[in-house]
Amino acid sequence: MRVFVTGASGHIASAVVPELIQAGHQVVGLARSGASAATVQALGAEVHRGDVDDLDRLREAAADADAVIHLAFNHDAIAAGKFADAVATDLAVVQTLGGALAGTGKALFGIGLTHTGDTKRDAAIDANPRSAVARAIAAFSERGVRTVLVAIPPVTHSTRDESGFIPRLIKIARDTGVSGYVGDGANRWPAGHVLDIGRLYRLALEKAPAGSQLYAATEEGITVREIAEAIGRRLDVPAVSIPAEQAADHFRAFPFITLDITMPNADTRQLLGWEPVHLGLIADLEDGHYFTTD
Repeated sequence: MRVFVTGASGHIASAVVPELIQAGHQVVGLARSGASAATVQALGAEVHRGDVDDLDRLREAAADADAVIHLAFNHDAIAAGKFADAVATDLAVVQTLGGALAGTGKALFGIGLTHTGDTKRDAAIDANPRSAVARAIAAFSERGVRTVLVAIPPVTHSTRDESGFIPRLIKIARDTGVSGYVGDGANRWPAGHVLDIGRLYRLALEKAPAGSQLYAATEEGITVREIAEAIGRRLDVPAVSIPAEQAADHFRAFPFITLDITMPNADTRQLLGWEPVHLGLIADLEDGHYFTTD
C-alpha cells in the first residue's frame, strides 16, 4: 500500500515508518522543514513537504494514498497553555484527511479513544479535549472510510524518546532535587515501547477491520510512584509525595501528572496477533539511556 504519514519525523513514526517499509509498503511522510525532511528520508520514506496548516497539501497527499496514518499533533501547545488551539487545528486536519478519503474505502488511522460504555472511563475520555478529534475520525466510518483508532499509551518509551512524559519528569527531578508524585502516587499510566507500537501499526494496516479501537499499551498501567522511584534511583534523589495543592507549581503545570487510566490490550493482541517483545518501562529506565544527557 501507499501510506501517507503525518508527524513522520516524530518519535512514534520513527518506529512506524521503518516497520511499514520493511513489510513492503510505500511510505510518504509529511515534513514541514528541511531537518524534518532529512529525518523522513533517513527512515526510507518519500517526502511530502508541507505542514498541518496547509490543508490543500494534506488533501492532495491523502487523496493519492491508499491509507493515511495521522500522528502529528502540536504537543508544545500543551506546555504553552494552548491545548484548545492545538485541538482545533487537529480537528481541521482530520476533517480534511477524512474528506479526501470519503467514499473510497481507504483507511484513516487516528490516535484516540471511543466510548467504552463504562461511565467512569467514558468521563475520563471526555475530559481530554482530544476526544473530539477521535469522535470526528470515527464518524468517517459512516462516510465510506476504513477508520481505525489507536489508543497510544501516555508513556511511549525508547532510546529515541526526547520530549515525552519521562524526559519531562526527569528534568523536573533534576531541577528540584526530588522525584515527585502526587498524593500516594497510586494513579496509573499505561506504557508501551515504541518499537512494539510500530509493529502494531503495521499489523493494524494489514488486518484491522473498519471501526476498530486498538490499544497500543504493552503495560496496562504502572503507578506514577513506581515511575518516580525508578527515576529517583537513577538520579540518586529521594522519591517524595507532593501535596496536591503544590502539584501545579512543582510539576510546572504539567496537566497529566494526576492522570489515572489503564489500557487493557488482550482484545488488540488477539485481533492482530500482536505480541510485544521489547523492554517494559521500569526496565527501560533501569537501562540508563534516559539519564545520559542533562
